[in-house]
Amino acid sequence: MAVWIQAQQLQGDALHQMQSLYGQHFPIEVRHYLSQWIEGQLWDAIDLENPQEEIKAKRLLDSLIQELQKKAEHQVGEDGFLLKIKLGHYASQLKSTYDRCPLELVRCIKHILYTEQRLVREATNGLAEKHQKTLALLRKQQTVILDDELIQWKRRQQLAGNGGPPEGGLDILQSWCEKLAETIWQNRQQIRRAEHLRQQLPIPGPIEELLTELNSTITDIISALVTSTFIIEKQPPQVLKTQTKFAATVRLLVGGKLNVHMNPPQVKATIISEQQAKALLKNENTRNDSSGEILNNNCVMEYHQTTGTLSAHFRNMSLKRIRRSDRRGAESVTEEKFTILFESQFSVGGNELVFQVKTLSLPVVVIVHGSQDNNATATVLWDNAFAEPGRVPFIVPDKVLWPQLCEALNMKYKAEVQSNRGLSEENLVFLAQKAFSSSSVNPEDYRNMTMTWSQFNRESLPGRNFTFWQWFDGVMELTKKHLKPHWNDGAILGFVNKQQAQDMLMSKPNGTFLLRFSDSEIGGITIAWVAENPNKAGERMVWNLMPYTTKDFSIRSLADRISDLNHLLFLYPDRPKDEVFSKYYTPPLSKAVDGYVKPQIKQVVPEFATPNPDPAANPTYMDHAASPAVSQPHAYGLYPPIGDPMLDADGDFDLDDTMDVARHVEELLRRPMESQWSGQQS
Repeated sequence: MAVWIQAQQLQGDALHQMQSLYGQHFPIEVRHYLSQWIEGQLWDAIDLENPQEEIKAKRLLDSLIQELQKKAEHQVGEDGFLLKIKLGHYASQLKSTYDRCPLELVRCIKHILYTEQRLVREATNGLAEKHQKTLALLRKQQTVILDDELIQWKRRQQLAGNGGPPEGGLDILQSWCEKLAETIWQNRQQIRRAEHLRQQLPIPGPIEELLTELNSTITDIISALVTSTFIIEKQPPQVLKTQTKFAATVRLLVGGKLNVHMNPPQVKATIISEQQAKALLKNENTRNDSSGEILNNNCVMEYHQTTGTLSAHFRNMSLKRIRRSDRRGAESVTEEKFTILFESQFSVGGNELVFQVKTLSLPVVVIVHGSQDNNATATVLWDNAFAEPGRVPFIVPDKVLWPQLCEALNMKYKAEVQSNRGLSEENLVFLAQKAFSSSSVNPEDYRNMTMTWSQFNRESLPGRNFTFWQWFDGVMELTKKHLKPHWNDGAILGFVNKQQAQDMLMSKPNGTFLLRFSDSEIGGITIAWVAENPNKAGERMVWNLMPYTTKDFSIRSLADRISDLNHLLFLYPDRPKDEVFSKYYTPPLSKAVDGYVKPQIKQVVPEFATPNPDPAANPTYMDHAASPAVSQPHAYGLYPPIGDPMLDADGDFDLDDTMDVARHVEELLRRPMESQWSGQQS
């Protein structure tokens, strides 16, 4: 019967060949209604060339007719009546045709069965070949989705950690993976049905091995799809501070389509070292080792009906402790990389297949204090920028071409400052001069130069106590916190050295100034301006104000400080300063209310101080003095040459002393006027 079941599924030319086997000599209806009986007889046991076998053949003919008559007698109802007549007719027809030559009946049925088996076998082999072609196409499509699109998404996610554009949503990628999963699963079911039929009908030939191979292949394909689509949608922070809450989200892109949510799996998060990550990818036994303890590190995957997503949201994880490995050579704790391992187990197809899935986060640098953040960020920046797909965890090149580093720095700078104004070619030349201690202004000279990790953030710059990255990061932090609008306006040239500033300003009128980042101080910005040399009549010189830092701008903004300095007239090259900065000036203080007078801190450079044109507008102020950086302070101008308590012995501005005085004045001014007078009289 199994042959007849498969023969009925033949299509096209094979079906026509099968149908042509039947006719008046042997009706197809007889084959259909007596299929089980026909396939159960030993037709091959009869030797057609031996006349002695005719008795056996006659016995089979009589049995066939009896079976037909029995089948006819059991037919009832209107349809059964017609079939009863037809089967009775076929019984009489076969008896009259083969009664005198029963061996011909055996010959006929043997031919029919042989031909049917051949057609079924050819069709099955053809189906297997089609499955092979289909699986090849599925593999190719899966390669495009997993090895191209998904890898590109992960790369964009990694670059987003450096400030690159967002990696984009996963919805389209999930829809592709779901369609692929559905197609793969349908093919797997077809192959399993073919295996089931093969067990019922042991047809000789290579079909058994072929079906086993197909089943193994389709299982490998679906396994690769499931394990590859268990991904981290939201990465944990790559600079991870202990005892600080952090979050992450993992997602299974094919979870909804494979009904994984019917028995929601649990995901566990563990922190492991670089060496443990390497062993894990080599399938070496790591004995479930971890390199620390994460609190709240278990989460159940939830299915969101509206979006069709299956994900686990870790909202309140915290790294309680970390166990560091022995460091290599000059490696510091902020160069040691860890990763968060997310792992889960679930089944599909009613426990038909069980998957153990694991995925690693981007490299994580663990810190215990905020002071380590700067160097940890450097490690993360270098890794995100220069990691190659499919690398051994977490190997990165020790040196890179300067243009590659420029691209990474520009990406990071724009993201940190939140500006569309990135680093210009002139800015990058300045950085190259600083990085390589070079004086060349030609960008092409740096095109093929390489920078090592040590040059980037291990070795201090010549004559300084900080690295290239530490200086650059200081500039970013200062700009992000206090200078963003001025950078966006183009008011800050920034990346200009002292000599360049002098050359640029000396050709401009007195009072022209520019803003440049300090070479000597991390996170500092200075004002350079051109003015008369007080020691030589008719000679001009460029002055440099002591650098401002975040501490200074927390007291008074850059725009207000520039407003305070009346000798600054034009922002380089020739823009009136009020045109550029006035929209950022702090509005004048209101008059005293209820006997209280609000203090105002203002900045002056004694050598360039001029009387306030409107004293009433600012009734109370404190002078912040800063001396020129290019020469010793001179006693000239409208203020008498008396000792200034705001300057130290070298003429440098002492911020701490100034703040103490300012707080004292503010405390006095807060007292009611009457109590102040009474205190003085007593």
